[in-house]
Amino acid sequence: MPQPISTIIFDLGAVLIDWNPRHLYRKIFSSEEEMETFLRDVCTSDWNEVQDEGRSLEEGTSLLIKSFPQHETNIRAYYGRWEEMLGGEIEGTKNILHQLKESGQYKLYALTNWSDETFPVAWAIYPSLHWFDGIVVSGKEKMRKPSHAFYQLLLDRYQVPAAQALFIDDNIRNVIAAREFGIDSILFENSHQLKNELEKRSIIV
Repeated sequence: MPQPISTIIFDLGAVLIDWNPRHLYRKIFSSEEEMETFLRDVCTSDWNEVQDEGRSLEEGTSLLIKSFPQHETNIRAYYGRWEEMLGGEIEGTKNILHQLKESGQYKLYALTNWSDETFPVAWAIYPSLHWFDGIVVSGKEKMRKPSHAFYQLLLDRYQVPAAQALFIDDNIRNVIAAREFGIDSILFENSHQLKNELEKRSIIV
């Protein structure tokens, strides 16, 4: 018999907060192709995730410049102009989060791969981040999704039974890891699809 959901755990980037390096680099590159090549080969998501896991922005930037000295200016822009990568709160998800908060029926947490140096910028800008009962930030904890230890950290810290939790993330890798951990999970595509998934589970009406 499945246990009722008592806790909902959100990813943040691309689920609640529209973070995308393209918001910045479209201002820098004259063509989409040039921008995509840079993000694929130079400032890659794998490189960024090491900063999400606790490496300093300064060290990550310096290492990349050593490998790609011809791209130094554009590499420095990644964190030097990081705030320009923020496109605002994703309104549909924000509305869902507000509805869940207002219902008073669920504990709400966030589990995010995010640098501890840049997270305070978003925290200062976006009110919806303050609606959570707790946020676990990878850069602060020196571990990140999809490591099982990172999920366990949240469950232990807030005394959440895995069988009573629901996890929402836009990355299939992280969703699979949560499911392996016994946490029911939704692969986020957009706010409308998330609403439908929550309605199916009778979490929102």
